[in-house]
Amino acid sequence: MARSDARITLLIEILDQAFDQKAWHGTTLRGSLRGLLADEVLWRPAPRRHCIWEVALHTAYWKYATRRRLTGEARGSFPRTGSNWPKPPRAPSEAAWDADVALLVEQHTLLREAVAAMSAVRLDRRPRGSVWTYREMIHGVAAHDLYHAGQVQLLKRLRSRR
Repeated sequence: MARSDARITLLIEILDQAFDQKAWHGTTLRGSLRGLLADEVLWRPAPRRHCIWEVALHTAYWKYATRRRLTGEARGSFPRTGSNWPKPPRAPSEAAWDADVALLVEQHTLLREAVAAMSAVRLDRRPRGSVWTYREMIHGVAAHDLYHAGQVQLLKRLRSRR
């Protein structure tokens, strides 16, 4: 699909650089998760603190939630329960971890497709009930990915020092 507006192209580049494409800032969200095993991503720095698995599901959820706002899709179609902070499965395994990473990648792909399909005229409009414009929400998802990429990197470092 041809993008007629440079702003749409730029927003997709920003999303991709934060998620899984080469970027000057360093590790992306997808890159921070690469090579991790289920037992590593379940580690918590303290009780009631988030583990990497929860962070991955949280970022997948917010990609879904933003896409839903962009497209007008109804609530309730996210594949995992728990919305904002879904929990890892009760019986964690490498296969379950791989499936949740695949869910994150899928939600990123669906979000970028929704952005590509947007009319640039809508970028500075606000969805009903929101204080944020569509453009600000898309920028926000990229910033959210980078924030949590840093959090994952820190959790990995803390785990290795114990």
